[in-house]
Amino acid sequence: MSSKSARKVKRVKQAAGSTRRTARPKRARESRPARQARARRLFAKLRETYPDAGCALHHDSAYQLLVATILSAQCTDERVNMVTPNLFRRYPAPAALAAADQEELEAAIRSTGFFRNKARNLRGMARQVCDEFGGEIPDTMEELLQLPGVARKTANCVLGTWFGHNVGIVVDTHVGRLAERLGLIRTARDSKDAVKIERDLKDLFPRDAWTYLAHALIRHGRQICSARKPKCDECPLAENCPSAGGC
Repeated sequence: MSSKSARKVKRVKQAAGSTRRTARPKRARESRPARQARARRLFAKLRETYPDAGCALHHDSAYQLLVATILSAQCTDERVNMVTPNLFRRYPAPAALAAADQEELEAAIRSTGFFRNKARNLRGMARQVCDEFGGEIPDTMEELLQLPGVARKTANCVLGTWFGHNVGIVVDTHVGRLAERLGLIRTARDSKDAVKIERDLKDLFPRDAWTYLAHALIRHGRQICSARKPKCDECPLAENCPSAGGC
């Protein structure tokens, strides 16, 4: 074996040994009653820390919230809030949006990303709302899911935030990440398995808390439990978080 190959083998072995030394031990399996009790403690701390947690998207109607939520896909709420004031002045109701010129609408929302597809969905949503729902945003999951650009996350946001219907839980990237780190998922594969994460969270928290829970977790994810550098030393949930200090 050449000296170069020998050095390479040595590095690989050293790296493997380092991985073995730093690997964290597996967590003990948590019983369902224990997880439920811990979820109650986590929820109480969220209520204490974020008593006024609500939707970060600025809106004054179900129509405005639906439009803003569609625009928020792959875009920050801050950017959406910069775009929507002018957008709502230009298209104040579904009828105006349904009649919008595609290119003009694209230009108005360009900075939110994926603007061509979003513009098509917004116009299609508005036309369907006008044609099938008398210009009013529907207030059921079944009807909302018929609209272009509306998936379950968007429908949950509109139903819970505007209509006060706790049908489900919004699972965005923040909620998915925190659900996994907090050890609240049981059937979901990982933080991106939104359907099963929602099911797992619904099993742990009371129905009347579902809308608030999502907003509180999103705020906590932005302020404390960020994706790259979670501030575990500042986290009010750390006492009940199995990932504290090890993310």
